[in-house]
Amino acid sequence: MFDHVSIGVRDIDRSRIFYDAALTPLGYGRLTSGATMLGYGDEQVSLWVTQADHPVRPDLRSGLHFCFKAYSEEDVEAFHAAAIAHGGEDNGAPGLRPEYATFYYAAFVIDPDGYRLEAFFHKPDL
Repeated sequence: MFDHVSIGVRDIDRSRIFYDAALTPLGYGRLTSGATMLGYGDEQVSLWVTQADHPVRPDLRSGLHFCFKAYSEEDVEAFHAAAIAHGGEDNGAPGLRPEYATFYYAAFVIDPDGYRLEAFFHKPDL
């Protein structure tokens, strides 16, 4: 449905460090960058991160979050660890989420600007 999503951040350098580290374990990389913008994806940019004078204010009750597809449980765990090590905040350790579905393995973090992020792996049925 979506071609890409764009978010505004206060400090592009801080976001570069965070997103480079957090997205690498999921197989996504920085495909383009400039003085005030970064583009992440696998084959094409799907996430644009741009420096903004007035980024959206964080509101943990808003329901807004971005979920990245992971290809293994280990990818989810590495995403979470890298995000925390590079300026993110824990918002849910890696693990099964039976309240969502029996196959739902995910981890949740908050980026340095307050955006809620998730990495999700669809566990195979056993």
